Formats: sequence, structure tokens, C-alpha cells
Amino acid sequence: MMKYASDRPFADPAKAARRLLEIASTVEPVQDGRLHIEKINAPFLKEGGSPAEYKAGPRPRHRQRLALAA
Repeated sequence: MMKYASDRPFADPAKAARRLLEIASTVEPVQDGRLHIEKINAPFLKEGGSPAEYKAGPRPRHRQRLALAA
């Protein structure tokens, strides 16, 4: 695990997930209720989040199986 010189704003996965959900709730769905992921990721990154922090949450089971098969 990497240590930062200063605390990251979203180092706590629960805090990062909460903020991602807050951002997602403001995004207008497009076709079939889908969201454009870049409309969620960009604001999160601008607030000081990192890709590692929005990938830190639990992964769906089917993705875990795919990752193990690769």
C-alpha cells in the first residue's frame, strides 16, 4: 500500500463511495437509465480523488470471476 505525504480526501473507501453516489445522483440518465461514467469520474477526480480510490470498492462477483480467469 502506498503512503501519501498528506492525507488523501477520499482515502477511506466508504467516504469515496458516498461521494461517488452523491455525484451520480445529480447526473441525468441517458438511454435505458444508464449513466455516462465520465460524468461521474471527472467531478470526483477534480475534487482530489484518484482512480485507485474509485476502484477500491468491492467488485461484483462476475467481475471477480473474469479477473481470475484472465
